[in-house]
Amino acid sequence: MSYTANIAICYPVEARHLQKIEKTLAELQWDARLIDAGQERIADALLSADIYCGHAKVPVPWDEVVRAGRLKWIQSSAAGMDHCLVPSVIESPIVVSSASGVLADQVADHTLALTLGLLRSLPVYFRAQQAREYVRRPTRDLHDARVGIVGFGGNGRRLAEVLSAFRCEIWATDCFPEDRPPHVRALLADDRLDEMLAEVDIVVLAAPLNDQTRGMFDAARLARMRPDALLVNMARGPLVVESDLADALDSGHLGGAGLDVAEVEPLPPDSRLWDQPQTIITPHVGGQRASRIDDMTEFFCENLKRYHTGRPLLNYLADKRLGFPLPADAAWRLRSA
Repeated sequence: MSYTANIAICYPVEARHLQKIEKTLAELQWDARLIDAGQERIADALLSADIYCGHAKVPVPWDEVVRAGRLKWIQSSAAGMDHCLVPSVIESPIVVSSASGVLADQVADHTLALTLGLLRSLPVYFRAQQAREYVRRPTRDLHDARVGIVGFGGNGRRLAEVLSAFRCEIWATDCFPEDRPPHVRALLADDRLDEMLAEVDIVVLAAPLNDQTRGMFDAARLARMRPDALLVNMARGPLVVESDLADALDSGHLGGAGLDVAEVEPLPPDSRLWDQPQTIITPHVGGQRASRIDDMTEFFCENLKRYHTGRPLLNYLADKRLGFPLPADAAWRLRSA
């Protein structure tokens, strides 16, 4: 049988997820072949793929894929796009869409876990428990706290909704400071980040990794944060210069850091951050959820329908250099339109 398209899959699907995608293709009367490549075969599968959905965590010959000229559409299964947005892909006609917002609920959960853990001194109490010390120590509050969100896409907007239940004073910065929700006090342009840092006690990173954001929290910017402020990174590790962060924690300028991502993953055993008493480190699990693959498959099927029928893709990257969808193409906006 001849197929009109090869669709390569590289996220941890089960048989029922493949069946759902195949059902969607059948409903569209689309004679496409589905290839569950996984991490083991994705580098080879991409050379003959017309559509790709996934997040390759192995080396991929992107330049060769682009030269082959067959791949037409990349649907990332992650919100961060640095895994595929190499220069050759950016300059190519390949259509790219992200999974921005698909994992927003669990990212918000994990952000709360890290933030509350730091505020309620859980690292201190965990060590005390191991030493069998039953001693009260000071804690801080999330209710009525001033929180700044760096990057106001799908994850940042969902986090703001959740934080509003804690009566937080919410600030945010974004490249496109549009559609400020009523529960957000200020939505500022990204060049006003330092202004926001002077106002908030908790800074949450939810920005993409690109040339503009890499290393944005260096020694100078960390010094602009309020004394005893918390930094929570739920985005990408290279947004933060980790040696500078360790210095800021050592000096006592920052009150703590919650890190679900690292500059180099896995975080090296000799990193100074492991020994910081006011730091909580988790191994990039913020997007985990029992229904994660169900949610991603549902999202991909919706975009398959849109792609096949010529409708706007959810989270289409109009400017691939940015690494995120413009507000007009974001899933949170198109789905509510």
